[in-house]
Amino acid sequence: MTSKDSDSVFQSYGRVCNKDRFFVDFYDHFMSSSDAIRAQFVDTDMQLVLHARGMPDTKLRALGKSHDRTGYNIKPEWYGLWLDALMRTLRKHDPEFSDELEASWRRAIEPGVRLIKEAY
Repeated sequence: MTSKDSDSVFQSYGRVCNKDRFFVDFYDHFMSSSDAIRAQFVDTDMQLVLHARGMPDTKLRALGKSHDRTGYNIKPEWYGLWLDALMRTLRKHDPEFSDELEASWRRAIEPGVRLIKEAY
């Protein structure tokens, strides 16, 4: 991820994070992406936490451990659905969202997602 990516992602997040509807729509998009996901998170009060920079690998690995098959059992293939739901929600709520900005978001988030998935 470049510093340009990081700046673009944080500016985008700043444009949407104060909108309660953003988080509601993200949750709805993610839950509707799979019956298995909906069942897994039926009693979960999900909060979106986005870290495009600054989260050390040790914290990502700990997050991966808590989400592995012996923890919350979050299947690795669900992270792609999570990321797609996020992009869909950003596209809806960020008036400056573009294909280029989506690529920046993906470059920013995918390394952390990969680390968490590897912990499964």
